[in-house]
Amino acid sequence: MLTVTVISPEAVLFEGDTDSVVAPAYDGEVGILTGHAPMMTLLGKGVLRLGTGGGTRSFSVEGGFLQVVENQVRVVTERAAVA
Repeated sequence: MLTVTVISPEAVLFEGDTDSVVAPAYDGEVGILTGHAPMMTLLGKGVLRLGTGGGTRSFSVEGGFLQVVENQVRVVTERAAVA
């Protein structure tokens, strides 16, 4: 499992465990599963998708960054809304 936090300037939009993360990086989509190598990337504009058990949670994001370290994913974005 991945422990994911999605933060915007207004609020913490999500904090919990997910199976997968698909994020709009500045140069294309990036997919993250358990055991992913450590990384950081800038975010572009698009839809952030979190795979949770039987469904998917989606957020519209614009700008910011994503960090992966030891199955922890932090998404800090300039703008975000539930999609």
